[in-house]
Amino acid sequence: MTRPLPPVGVPPQDVRFCCSADGTRVAYAVHGSGPPLVLASCWLSHLEFDWQSPVWRHFLLDLGRFATVVRYDERGYGMSDREVADFELDQRVADLEAVADAAGLERFALLGMSQGGPVAVTYASRHPERVTRLVLYGTHGVAQRRRDPEALELEQTFQQMIKVGFGRSDSTFRRVFTSLMIPEATEEQAGWLDALQARATSVDNAVRARATRRKIDVRDLLPGLSVPALVLHARGDRMIDFAEGRELAARIPDARLVALDSINHITLSDEPAWPVFVAELSAFLAPDRVGAGTPAGSLRTLTDRELDVLRLVGQGRDNTEVARELSLSVRTVERHLTSVYTKLGLSGRAARAAAVARLLAG
Repeated sequence: MTRPLPPVGVPPQDVRFCCSADGTRVAYAVHGSGPPLVLASCWLSHLEFDWQSPVWRHFLLDLGRFATVVRYDERGYGMSDREVADFELDQRVADLEAVADAAGLERFALLGMSQGGPVAVTYASRHPERVTRLVLYGTHGVAQRRRDPEALELEQTFQQMIKVGFGRSDSTFRRVFTSLMIPEATEEQAGWLDALQARATSVDNAVRARATRRKIDVRDLLPGLSVPALVLHARGDRMIDFAEGRELAARIPDARLVALDSINHITLSDEPAWPVFVAELSAFLAPDRVGAGTPAGSLRTLTDRELDVLRLVGQGRDNTEVARELSLSVRTVERHLTSVYTKLGLSGRAARAAAVARLLAG
């Protein structure tokens, strides 16, 4: 089997293993540069398979440019141990504790995505001294808010679809979940997520893990969180309703809510919401870079590619010319410039000129 190549501009990931409290081996990977950012991600992951994914590649590429990204496969999934007896929240938090310890992280930012959100909230509640800042993306405090007969019947239908559909060679049943997660996906992106559902875990694990997660409720922990918090959520998310993100931001002291203009549960690379996500996350993590010795607003916070873009802008090139020179899309150039403005603390119509002036001033 050919080893997948890393995304362009991102150092190869380093895959390692550690043991959780109950002896379960958990696979984790490290890539990128900058202050540490640990991802407590969604239930569908595979460290190697994700590395060239048309759905996740841009997360790895862009986050790795301003942070040392530590991500892991949950117990029972991906490259972690598949034979798992316990999917309860406490064991999943113990897995995160094991990964943070094995990676040698004393303090780090924590990003809880989708089903990983309650894990991140619980960890931040138990270990506030180790979490510099908390990001919650497309997630919730309570997994199953409605318990009326209609809601319970719908959940039973989903579980039955997993039982009969996840192990089939065709993707008919899996496509239902894909359509909820990324309704605006291309066929390539949708097909990849269909395949991931079959590759990431066994049917039995998927059923048992989902049943366990539906019981989770961490809302009582939210008012006691003492770390800076950012909540990002798509307005039209069909997997986890936007109201859940709004509740998280309302219950966590001083949390800030950013509404993404999207209907996708996983923000895709070519939609306008993605540069907003990157800029907001980069700006939120900026104090961690300052703490590591880089002054806020310094050119040293920019990546090499961002500097390349800014230098060409300084030569009077427009975005189309910059894209042609660097073999990028115009949208990617715009995304880099948005990140530049955020890192340098610039906004408004004069941001472009001000960024160039900052570059010329040295």
